[in-house]
Amino acid sequence: MTPALSRVASLSGLLAFPVTPFTETGDVDLARFRTHLDDMLAAEPRAIFVACGTGELASLTAGEQQAVVRTAVEHVAGAVPVLAGVGGGTRTAVEFTRAAEAAGADGVLALPPYLQVGPPAGLVAHYREVAAATDLGVILYQRGTAIFSPEAVAELAEVDNIVALKDGHGDMELLQLIHTATGGRLPLLNGLPTAEIYARSYAGVGARAYSSAVLAFLPEVATAFFRAFDTGDDATQELLLREFYAPLARLRQTTPGYAVSLVKAGLDLRGRSCGPVRAPLAQVTPEHREQLARIIDRGLAALGATAVA
Repeated sequence: MTPALSRVASLSGLLAFPVTPFTETGDVDLARFRTHLDDMLAAEPRAIFVACGTGELASLTAGEQQAVVRTAVEHVAGAVPVLAGVGGGTRTAVEFTRAAEAAGADGVLALPPYLQVGPPAGLVAHYREVAAATDLGVILYQRGTAIFSPEAVAELAEVDNIVALKDGHGDMELLQLIHTATGGRLPLLNGLPTAEIYARSYAGVGARAYSSAVLAFLPEVATAFFRAFDTGDDATQELLLREFYAPLARLRQTTPGYAVSLVKAGLDLRGRSCGPVRAPLAQVTPEHREQLARIIDRGLAALGATAVA
């Protein structure tokens, strides 16, 4: 494995997933994006993933995706790896992948093909073609229409530049079978929504790195939780799970798309607005916005209690 591929394959710790800021008229706001990146870099994530699910890749044109990736690469300036979301049907995913490489990304996160559901052989063919289109490291993303068999992952793990599997499906038995089928040589990343709730479960199959949507709007809580997880501080984890993460997850489950919409609402509540979400996602309702504000307050209060303790 080349040093560049190794840098992407050896991801650990907190992984940042910025939103894509939009103006009130719906255009990509690159100036606000740079400020958002600064906020996230201050939390010291181990990598930044742009134009992925939280970054509303499915709503971006190819030109917008490349502009977002290029802006991130230039702004981050090598401080941490920058990975870009790619997805859609095979030819669309290849187009996104080549654009991300041209924009200077360090790797790509290959989101599931849109809508179409194929057998394991079809998934293998899709991701082989994406990987063949680039010299970058490719991270598979298991969720939605891309649920892999252990045998399919073992086959894809033989592709030189397929370097990790991010899981947003949550089937721990399947993950253990995948881990066994690959001999543990393909790193696993925890990619469930509100990933902190599942952090200890994923650690059991060797996945200690996770994507944190909370890092985008409440970095002090996200980093405190990760420190507690990393050091085995169960008391702090339980407090933050009870007071913040579990209520947030319950609110997220009320409405499809809230995994992204709540992040943007949280940014707005904290005075760091990144604008609206694009359709088909919906803005957070006033009632749910009030609930989110209370949840944020509870999280900050719990964080203050840990500092006093």
